Amino acid sequence: MAENYKTLIIEQKTPNSGVFYLYLNNPKQRNALTRDFFSEFPKALNALDHNPDVSVIILTAVGDHFCSGIELSALNSTATDAPSGESLRRNILAMQDSITALERCRKPVIASIQGACIGGAIDIITACDIRYCSKDAFFSVKEVDLALAADLGSLQRLPSIVGFGNAMELALTARRFNGLEAKELGLVSRAFDSKDELNKAVWNVAQAIAAKSPLAVVGTKTVLLKSRDLTVDQGLDYVATMNAARLFSGDLTEAVAAHIQKRKPVYSKL
Repeated sequence: MAENYKTLIIEQKTPNSGVFYLYLNNPKQRNALTRDFFSEFPKALNALDHNPDVSVIILTAVGDHFCSGIELSALNSTATDAPSGESLRRNILAMQDSITALERCRKPVIASIQGACIGGAIDIITACDIRYCSKDAFFSVKEVDLALAADLGSLQRLPSIVGFGNAMELALTARRFNGLEAKELGLVSRAFDSKDELNKAVWNVAQAIAAKSPLAVVGTKTVLLKSRDLTVDQGLDYVATMNAARLFSGDLTEAVAAHIQKRKPVYSKL
């Protein structure tokens, strides 16, 4: 966790809370995504995932904007530096994998969004587990305006979040919409009046999740993500198999004892 990143900051604001912040840190460019970002982001998430002190990750940004999308020079160099179509395809797959690292991370990731959330930023937040924003945040699935189809996950994840028709309209028009509409669409769970209210609410949610059994939280995220690709019967079989192994953990015993004794449970770290 001591590694220094060019494009990211990891911070635990309250010791022993289990809540860690992961900041996008390129505020001079409205946190545009550089080539360094795509290299560093999966490494940072992997470090947080394997740190037993981490229960919940809040993904946010330094400055007034969450993220303005992929830096244009990085986008251009990705295309022009590739010697062949197959090489470019590998570059795109590597960038996709950097975003999918959010889903590979076992710990829940909460996106806290203020200001711009454009293009590649939509790829990022749709791979997060929970999303909140301020009402003055603004969003756009911008890639079609750059003569591209969004290729880092928005077109795959957004339809299941906002519905197929809404995703199609947003992706084809690239229109800008605000935090209130994002809430109406279901892209975010709540939209707050100010950045301060957003920060307080996200912290409270993260704290509440961090107080629960890490094994149960990780298991819930795993089952929900896995179930996207399974039938209901297959999903039920998967969770039955997983819980059959985990019901022997000490967390269940501790949860029952704490309920009977009217105290807060103390769970083992992962």
